[in-house]
Order: sequence, then C-alpha cells, then structure tokens
Amino acid sequence: MSPTDIDGKRATVIGGARSGLAAATLLARHGAEVFLTERDAVDDRMADALTKAGVAFEQGGHTPRALDADFLVISPGVPSTINLVQQALRQRLPVYSEIEAASWFCPAPIVAVTGSNGKTTTTSLIAHLFRTAQRPFVVGGNIGYPFSDYVDELTDAHTVVLEVSSFQLDHIQTFRPKVSVLLNITPDHLDRYDHDFNKYAQSKFRVFENQRPGDWLVYNYDDELVHDYVAMWAEKRGITPWPFSLEHELERGAFVRRDANGISQIVMSLPESLEPSSPTMIFEEELMPSSNTALQGRHNLYNSLAAAIAARAMEIRSDVVRQSLTSFEGVPHRLEKVRTVHGVHFVNDSKATNVNAVWYALESFPGNVILIAGGRDKGNDYGPLKSLVTEKVKGLVGLGESGDKVMAELGPHAEHNARAQTMEEAIQFARLMAEPGDTVLLSPACSSFDMFDNYEHRGDTFRRLVQSL
Repeated sequence: MSPTDIDGKRATVIGGARSGLAAATLLARHGAEVFLTERDAVDDRMADALTKAGVAFEQGGHTPRALDADFLVISPGVPSTINLVQQALRQRLPVYSEIEAASWFCPAPIVAVTGSNGKTTTTSLIAHLFRTAQRPFVVGGNIGYPFSDYVDELTDAHTVVLEVSSFQLDHIQTFRPKVSVLLNITPDHLDRYDHDFNKYAQSKFRVFENQRPGDWLVYNYDDELVHDYVAMWAEKRGITPWPFSLEHELERGAFVRRDANGISQIVMSLPESLEPSSPTMIFEEELMPSSNTALQGRHNLYNSLAAAIAARAMEIRSDVVRQSLTSFEGVPHRLEKVRTVHGVHFVNDSKATNVNAVWYALESFPGNVILIAGGRDKGNDYGPLKSLVTEKVKGLVGLGESGDKVMAELGPHAEHNARAQTMEEAIQFARLMAEPGDTVLLSPACSSFDMFDNYEHRGDTFRRLVQSL
C-alpha cells in the first residue's frame, strides 16, 4: 500500500503497547480514520497520546466495532490466533504487521535481521558499524523504538536497521529490505505456531520474500534448513544469495580459513563493485584474524560474519568493518559479565529464551558452570542440552514455571541440583554450589513472563541481586 492510499481509509490497530500506539498515530498523521482496540486497560499516558492524535480507542476487550475497517494492523505482541484476527481473516479483511505499515512510508533502505538466535547482537553490531562509519542510521523494530515511531523523520540518506521477529513477519505484504539477514532457525515460540516448527520456519523465510535482483540476501550456509530453502528460493527468483560459514570455504560471502601460520582469518568474497548493474567479479579479501573480534564464541563469530557482509553490502569500507568488529562491546542480557564475587563469575544471559541460545552460551565456557534455567516453557525439548550439561555444568538451579521440567530432564546430568522459587533464592543456591573459578550463568531457555515483565526485567533483577552480594 502506498501513502496516498491511506488518506480516508478506516484502520483498526490491535494492541495498545508501544508498537500499537506508534502505528495508530502514524496512520492518523497520514489521514486514516484510526480505531485502536486493547484487550487490557489503556494507561493515562497512552490515552492522552491517542486523543491528541485523533485516534478513537476501546479498552478491556475487543468489540465488533474493531472489524468496521478497511484493514487492520496487529501489534507483534498480539497472537494471530485471537478471535478478532481470525474473524478479520475470515471476512477477508487485510491484516498487516506494524513493520509492514511503517514500511509504506519509508524512503530509506532497510537492513532487516531475523533468526531464532543472535538477532539483537547482530542488529546492534550492524548499528555499531554504521555509527563507526559516521553514516546516518536508525535502529529499531524488535529492539529500541518501533519502526512507526520515527519513519516520518527519515530521508533516503538514512539506513534503517531492524531486528525483525517472526511475529512481525507474519503479516507483511510488501515489506522489502535492501539487505535481509537470516541467522539461523531453531525451535522457538512454537506455542504461537500450533507447536509446528515448519510454520515457524516459514514465517522467518518471509523476510526476503519481496526482495528483487540487486537486493542482498545474507544467510547461514551451515544451517541446513536455511541453506536448502534459500538455494531453492533464490534460483526461482534469479537472486544471488550471500552466505556465511564457519564450516566451509565459500566462492562468495564470508567464511573463516586458516592461513599459512595456522591463524584463523575472516575472509570476505564479495563483488568488486556493489552497483547492481556492474559485472559481478568476486574479490577475495582476508579481513582480520577471527580471534580479534570483540565478541567471542562460535555463535558470535557467525553474528560477526553476517554483520560484516551486511555492512559491505551497504558500502561500508573494510577498514571500518575491521575497526567495528574489534571495538563492539556487546548488548545487555546476552552473556553479559556482571561481576566476580570471591572468584566466582556471574554472567547474565537472560535473553537466552530458547534451548539453542543456552546451547551457544554453554559452548562459550570451558566448564564449571552453575546454570540457572527455567521460566515460561514454549514447548521446549531440553534433550539437545544433555550432553553439554554433562560436559560443562557442575550445578543446575531450576527456576520458574518450568523449573520442575528443567530439573527432571537436565538434573540427572549435573553434579548438584536445586529448585528455586525466586531469583534471589536461585542465586543463593548457585553460590552454595560454586567455588572460585566457577561461573554462575543465568541462561533460562524460557520466556520470562511467569515471574517478570520481560527478559530485561529478569536480567536487571539478576544483575541487581548480584551487585548487592
């Protein structure tokens, strides 16, 4: 839909959180007659903002008025399975995501990052690359501010760097990134997809469904599911995809290769010219030793390779890429070192909300880990963690709604076990198990909504309690 199509249209926005408010006010500014419907209460601040924007709203539930619209916009926190959305779809009313609606008004190229793990780190790293290059950019989507909040302030000189979740991709139609980045796909949020992994994967693949020749599709060559789908899709569309790998030397993309001295080097094989109309001669460059990247761990090397290709696709020079990969300080709640107390290291990995993220986290440590895990289960299978827990986890503390399940499946593979009811109690149990040189790792493998507002609240609570020791 184009901006000129919005004027005079009746739009219903479902969900009154930040993304819903941003979408409602954006559409109202462009002449739509907007109605916002919220299942819960609308606070005074939001009510004032909606009133000032000329947006009518209801709270405490969804009424039939919400379907009196030309189209609906759904906030990412609202499941597509709710009755209102299902009724709209049955009536053939268009239902769009907030990022789809915002993209109608965006004059700037978009770099969109998705995947089951590493989205926030990679998005933040790409933003750091633009910052280091002194290029105008904004970052948002699933982190920072909603896309709709700032899209009217953009020019074609900006670049929009978006972290995009599967929920935000579920209802796109014309959303088209200049650069799409697909990091990996592992089981996550299956409770939102009828516990059907294929449905979840298909939502991730939508990040590049509207790309055309000349756009960049950056993907993980080592993820078999991703590799097979991208190869099939790109051939049909006539698009050249750009892979990254730690396991293969590639003809194009980014990979790691040992040089003559046995040093692992990040190698970039990219076009000499980034102009779509230019001949696509590939130029191979040894960018830097992989050990020089600021982010350590195998999973972070994947993130660094993906960010490096995205940056070069947007014509950021190689020397800036090297500088940025060396200087990036990471993101809060992702393997964040909190402090060391009596020789015991405390690490906040609250953003690890699925099993695969915990697997990557444990892989980053040599051993002697006291693992605090559990929360609201999303249909998790903890089986893939068993061998790594046996190898690296000295003690396990189960926390939250799924604490008993975590203990039952992983407890037999750890030397010490405890079941905690609160974060404070979990830390106390972990301290009793730990000795100098050990690491207490909060890496829940679950969402936070059983005990906390979000993963940030959970991580902040852990950090505050550790700082008070």
